[in-house]
Amino acid sequence: MPDVIKKTGMNFKILHGFPDAVLERAWRDCLSRVEFPSHYNTPEYFLEPYFTGRRPFAVLAFEDDAVSGALTGLHQGNKLHCGLPSRPQICVDPTKDPNATQRALMEGLLSEAGPAELISVFTWPSLELSVFADRGFRRRQLPGNVVLDLSQGADAVFKQFSKDRRRNIRFAEKNGIEVQMATTPQDIVEAYEVYKAWRGTERKELRGAAFTFEVFDRAAQLSNNRRLFLARLSGKVIAINIFRLCPGGLFESAANSSLDEFMHLKPNELLQWRGIEWACNQGLRRHSLGGSHQFLVRFGGTVVPIIRYRLDRSWLRKHDIRDAARDIGREALRKTSPSLEKRVRSWFGEN
Repeated sequence: MPDVIKKTGMNFKILHGFPDAVLERAWRDCLSRVEFPSHYNTPEYFLEPYFTGRRPFAVLAFEDDAVSGALTGLHQGNKLHCGLPSRPQICVDPTKDPNATQRALMEGLLSEAGPAELISVFTWPSLELSVFADRGFRRRQLPGNVVLDLSQGADAVFKQFSKDRRRNIRFAEKNGIEVQMATTPQDIVEAYEVYKAWRGTERKELRGAAFTFEVFDRAAQLSNNRRLFLARLSGKVIAINIFRLCPGGLFESAANSSLDEFMHLKPNELLQWRGIEWACNQGLRRHSLGGSHQFLVRFGGTVVPIIRYRLDRSWLRKHDIRDAARDIGREALRKTSPSLEKRVRSWFGEN
């Protein structure tokens, strides 16, 4: 059963599993009024196989029997993360009192957090969390994501791509690369082989353990909120792209994997474009590309910052102190030569 705390005019519920039918309807009714709901704002958050052992939770704000906001997150040791620097996981019904909804979500989050020393909540600039800031959460603007307006249609979106991006997409097509959506168990098996090979590449240093095939397969089966696209050359899968979605809301690039020996054929550009075409045809309204590095910026759109609100309850607020020290270091680096700055950033794994 979810934890329920009643407040005057507003209350919250904490969930640790998929809701019952009544609560599910109320939750989805709220999402129908949110401008751009995302997959991780939905009840399907609890179906994700990636979160096993990480104690996923959701806080729902209520006004009477109506859900007015949702916040989802994970436990990681003595830390709570509600989203990532590339992925907010909070939404508020714009027809309700935003401060009252935020307050209910925040109180629910603090109740779930218990003695956790660090609590992070990520949001879009369109939803500033002033109530969280008043409670001591520190606001920090992060680089954010490239976001495309899909409501203008696929042709208009394509015209906003950089010249070299459009050229690379046509180049991939001329060289025989074909993109299709995964529909069979064999498609998923072949996609996983590409994922495994990509994990073993020496091109980049990856964090975290690789997913097992069982986890990968279970995630691919969640077709209501996820699509797996495959790029093939002469029948062989050479690259994959996974997209998350909330019907009628946000389309998100979740993960990409590709084989090094075929990168020169530009399969990743074509994968992203085919995903965008499909999303436009499905009536999805915004596409978040999950970052703002140069490969993504060339797809046009707008770089939208993501805002982190973080409450550091550690001894001497060590996390805030570490951030401040890094800021000083970054500012000092900007005053050095570009070549030295690049070398130092590479040592610390920064772009």
